[in-house]
Amino acid sequence: MSDGSPRFRYVIFDVDGTLLDTIDDLADASNWVCQNHGWPTHTVEEYKRFVGNGIPMLVRRFTPEPWHTPEGVRRIMDEFNHYYEAHKGDRTAPYPGIPQLLARLKRAGVELAVLSNKAHQFVGPMIEGYFPGQFHHVQGALDGVPTKPDPTLLHRLMGEMGARPKDTLFVGDSNVDIFTARNGGLAGCGVLWGFRTRQELEEAGADFLAATPRELERVVLGDG
Repeated sequence: MSDGSPRFRYVIFDVDGTLLDTIDDLADASNWVCQNHGWPTHTVEEYKRFVGNGIPMLVRRFTPEPWHTPEGVRRIMDEFNHYYEAHKGDRTAPYPGIPQLLARLKRAGVELAVLSNKAHQFVGPMIEGYFPGQFHHVQGALDGVPTKPDPTLLHRLMGEMGARPKDTLFVGDSNVDIFTARNGGLAGCGVLWGFRTRQELEEAGADFLAATPRELERVVLGDG
């Protein structure tokens, strides 16, 4: 911007498919459960469509329909969480350029936060492990609280940050993230290096698209 200040003073990031490439570990944990029960396993490309709405929905998508009861989903979630907790870092890594992007945004005075549909018990340690000291506000899914694209946790997080909608950008790789931005009254930027497609993000109404972290930096700072 002309006065040197960023276009967006606050940026809230999704995690899976946006900051971290987690799909292999999520697929491995899901397929481990499937194999233990003798169910068909699924490909990584299928899991890219299964994830994004939280672990309960992921479980429903990889389990046979007779297990789609509250008790069945809870049992499979327990099995999934047990395996995933032990293996969530086996193949997960930041996308190239993301650590450098976060450092540059912080130097520019941008406040960074995370809002994920991944269970809160996983999100905090993962973010601090991969991006130590970069995020002061990290929020994952909580029992009994609606997940994205419902704006409940988004508004709670923005209240903690003191962020106004017009100064805030939501960044994610799926229509869930763009709908979250719209439901919260924010601009939304879809990233093209994640799990979903440009078409999905455009159809969801993304205000911006970024093919690289450098392009996302320009969106945030208002350069070009």
